[in-house]
Amino acid sequence: MAGRRRWSTEEILDAAAELLRTSDAESFSVRKLAATLGTDSSSLYRHFRNKTELLRAVADRILLAAMNGHRAEGDWKQRITALALRLREAFGEQPQLAAIWGRHASSGTGSRLVMEEILQALRASGLRDEEIPVCYHRIAILLASLIASEAGVGILTPEEREQGRELFRVAVLGADPERFPALAHFARDVRPLGADRRAAFEEILAAQLAHIETTIPPSQGLPRN
Repeated sequence: MAGRRRWSTEEILDAAAELLRTSDAESFSVRKLAATLGTDSSSLYRHFRNKTELLRAVADRILLAAMNGHRAEGDWKQRITALALRLREAFGEQPQLAAIWGRHASSGTGSRLVMEEILQALRASGLRDEEIPVCYHRIAILLASLIASEAGVGILTPEEREQGRELFRVAVLGADPERFPALAHFARDVRPLGADRRAAFEEILAAQLAHIETTIPPSQGLPRN
């Protein structure tokens, strides 16, 4: 009888990504993936030591695809903004993987390419070398948090979204004005978390970059007023 097929690392990652389109990191398991491939878990552990390592590799492929063909253009803030929007778009197409990236991060080539671009942009800004790692860390946390948070909304079904909107309306418009006077005052203008997420993403990132800009020595950055 012929032996079991040997799956390549790329084929395993393809199958894992497809399985994660319809499940989350909690319900995903190496055993389920092995069953999908018609093999046993032990054959997959030859490629990945554990579930977390496998999930990191899947997320890294999204980063690698996002960086494919990317060209650094503009000043340092434009470079970081363009990269951030590119990552947002890439993970927006596979929100389950965005949540995994936010939780587990990655350490593959895709991750290194993203890190390199952000660090290069920060060096071009005129920041002192000793300040760049801290600024990079803040940007990385911000991007991972915003993208993973948005992914949580992206995986909701239409029914779940409508239910959430209704609960939001009840919670806000039905707030007791004596107990929640500020909420009652702004009730008709407060918007649910799912609204205008791209605009919020860009504004939050711009605020962080503007903060970084204030730490650039005047002789290195653009003239300040």
